[in-house]
Amino acid sequence: MRIFVREILLCMLILARLASSTDDDDFLFQGFRDAKNLSLDGAAEITQDGLLKLTNTTVRLKGHAFHTFPLRFHGSRGGGNTTVVSSFSTSFVFAIVPMYSQLGGHGITFAVSPSKDLSWSQPVQFLGLFNVTDVGSSSNHMFAVELDTIQNTEFGDIDENHVGIDINNLHSVNSSTAGYYGSAGGGGFKNLSLISGDPMRLWIEFDGARKQLNVTLAPLHLPKPLLPLLSVPVDLSDVVSESAYVGFSASTGRVTSDHYILGWSFRLNGEAREIDPSKLPSLPPRGPKKKPKLLTIGLPLILSAFVLAAIAGLGFAIYRKMKFAVVFEDWELKYGMHRFSYKELYEATHGFRDGGLLGVGGFGRVYKGELPASKTAIAVKLVSHDSKQGMQEFVAEIASIGQLRHRHLVRLLGYCRREGELLLVYDYMPNGSLDKLLFGGPSLSWKQRFVIIKGVASGLLYLHEEWGQVVLHRDVKPSNVLLDGEMNARLGDFGLARLYDHGTDPETTTHVVGTFGYLAPELTMTRKASTATDVFAFGVFLLEVACGRRPIAPINESETEQILVDWVLLHWMRGTIVETVDASLGGDVVVEEIELVLKLGLLCSHQKANGRPTMRQVMQFLEGEMPLPDVPMNYMNAGSINSDRYKCYDDFMASYTSSENVQTQSSFDTESLLSRSLNRL
Repeated sequence: MRIFVREILLCMLILARLASSTDDDDFLFQGFRDAKNLSLDGAAEITQDGLLKLTNTTVRLKGHAFHTFPLRFHGSRGGGNTTVVSSFSTSFVFAIVPMYSQLGGHGITFAVSPSKDLSWSQPVQFLGLFNVTDVGSSSNHMFAVELDTIQNTEFGDIDENHVGIDINNLHSVNSSTAGYYGSAGGGGFKNLSLISGDPMRLWIEFDGARKQLNVTLAPLHLPKPLLPLLSVPVDLSDVVSESAYVGFSASTGRVTSDHYILGWSFRLNGEAREIDPSKLPSLPPRGPKKKPKLLTIGLPLILSAFVLAAIAGLGFAIYRKMKFAVVFEDWELKYGMHRFSYKELYEATHGFRDGGLLGVGGFGRVYKGELPASKTAIAVKLVSHDSKQGMQEFVAEIASIGQLRHRHLVRLLGYCRREGELLLVYDYMPNGSLDKLLFGGPSLSWKQRFVIIKGVASGLLYLHEEWGQVVLHRDVKPSNVLLDGEMNARLGDFGLARLYDHGTDPETTTHVVGTFGYLAPELTMTRKASTATDVFAFGVFLLEVACGRRPIAPINESETEQILVDWVLLHWMRGTIVETVDASLGGDVVVEEIELVLKLGLLCSHQKANGRPTMRQVMQFLEGEMPLPDVPMNYMNAGSINSDRYKCYDDFMASYTSSENVQTQSSFDTESLLSRSLNRL
């Protein structure tokens, strides 16, 4: 009898556990006011209105919300010993409300994690899932779907508004610009802005038997689209732990957003229950609160409408005239460049829409366009009078590049001016800027890189010696080298250029201009640019192209920042200079050419201006017309790897704090960098 009672009690316990497991495996939150079985940490909280708020608009913040109990994701197939990841289905309603319109960060992820304790993770680009040491490790056992609102080249993001599938890494195995596919009636792909502040719904469905993952996105008011945004074969058997937690993570960086979850449905081995939008909590109102309507406002509204109707025609005519108005000044006649009408460029770029935006830099925004008459593809740089460079740089570019003609310089087709706006029109370069291919884009072969190097050198030689005046570019770097359809290099962006007559000395400038990392050491003391300072920047450019590293950046996983020139010089002194070559090239290099480029880069970036070759000599070296001189090691080492170089950078940083004309390639602690580098030497 006692044994019988014991067996009954055991069965009851098993049934209770099964019931509890079922509740854990299938749950639905339509608002979170009375939510149970939810663990929060970081900035995550449940608001009085029942919203799950993962972050607020504080910088560098993270927040997590996970279902309290782990789920059993592994099961056996056909009663055998083969284990598979169980199928699961989830949908949730979210909203990302940026602090500033059209500028938010960093995003939300739905995650399946072996632990709900992610306190060791980092915010910003790591999205509260990983940190700098473990990102990419197979031991993470982390599966996530990211709603990413910042384009991070470190992880190869396709844009600043995408949905991605992450496995143990933030290099998404597949991703797509946020949007959805309309019904057969509407048809086509429709874009969505993740930081619009509007509620949206995401469905994630994994078929464990077929090893197929579908991710679907749509506005809240629409039913689930028939065609998913992402449909990817994924094997999670070695990724998801046998027992794992499901939930959300979000983070902010220097730009911030409020990240909300309004409702959540999840089911293991089945389809998640439908979320009823009418039962979801409302988002906080955006913008100023509406004033209550008063009975006494009727008459003023009627009068206002009458006045507006009377002047509508006149106002529209004035607006049209001002919209396409142009401004002429005496200096424009001097340069004789073709002047486009604003209306012509407005139509060519379809109203300067964001969809045609090619990039944003220190001089403004650049848009792709097509001239209606000739069907010529163009790039239009739009600069505001109030930008840091402003009118002075605009005139400089007109005065310099407008008169230059060389196959390795970007061709300026013309310009346009209108009150408050300045526009420059160039040939469109379909392959974009070199830096995007060196850092994050498709890998360039050594043959392509060597051709690009010679092209830039040829363009600089023309500027320094072959035109009617000496043209100092003063900002030679990969981001200012554009590639045409045949991957030929074109040096562009002459906003900092200066001209002076052959045989004369350039004038001393008030401020140091250029980009930190490419500035010649003597600039901090003399403030006088010369052809030798362009050669110094070209030397750094040579090393950057050959090594695939930025001028000042971490050299290894220790994250210690080092000056690229000194790092390559150390390897040359040790006889291992070839080891500095970009690892992505593999064996696809010509050793003689790569050694020439590396040693020439060191020679061009010599500490002393008189130790650098001219661009004519550089071209002779690159074309094999003259052998590179056998420079003594102590000559190259003099003034390079010692405290003098770092003293120059200290002087520069001291002057940088009082100058707004220097663009920084990266920010770092100068004192610690110098001490670390000197200690290693």
